Amino acid sequence: MLNTLKPDIHKRLEAAVLEVFSRSDFHKASIRDVAERAGVSFTTIYKHYGSKERLVFAFVDVWMGKLTDRIVDHVQGVENLQEKLRKVFWLQIEYYEKHEGLGRIVFMTLPMKTWMADETFEQRRMMNLVVKVLSQGQQEGILNDRVDASVLLDFLMGFVQRSFFMWIQRGKQDSLVEHANIMFGMVWRGILHPRLLDREEHSQLLFKQF
Repeated sequence: MLNTLKPDIHKRLEAAVLEVFSRSDFHKASIRDVAERAGVSFTTIYKHYGSKERLVFAFVDVWMGKLTDRIVDHVQGVENLQEKLRKVFWLQIEYYEKHEGLGRIVFMTLPMKTWMADETFEQRRMMNLVVKVLSQGQQEGILNDRVDASVLLDFLMGFVQRSFFMWIQRGKQDSLVEHANIMFGMVWRGILHPRLLDREEHSQLLFKQF
């Protein structure tokens, strides 16, 4: 649908959708709000999308696609599992901090039940990529294999979501990116195979004795 719009209209709609739905209650925001902000007729928007849900989801899908492109580009050629997952985690934290409006829409203003009913919620390309990496780690005995890889995915993504949400709630006092590597260390220990976790803790205790 976005490809059928003129570039200038697309650009104005993108800015309007981002502003309206990142700052307003989703249920109170409307296509008319976007139309007024973008300087685009209500009829034009409704003709292309049919509802405010489809309008928002279409742009969210584009923005999330750009994040996926960055992740794919950065993990290519990385063989080390821990480093690959660290990049996946860090890039998400960096992207949402840089694009705060998107983070607010995805994690705060967009009703999850509403979005989950739409196919764009699945973000298949990104999620399949991460699940593949997690599954690989389980097969190699590095990551916890007592649960499905999708559970590890939920743990990782849930940490990102909570971190962003509380960053906003606490007034953005610190940069999320500055703490991203430390936070990933916590996530890594949470998904590491218990056998390796016990060995790591034992090594740390021995190190403290010297």
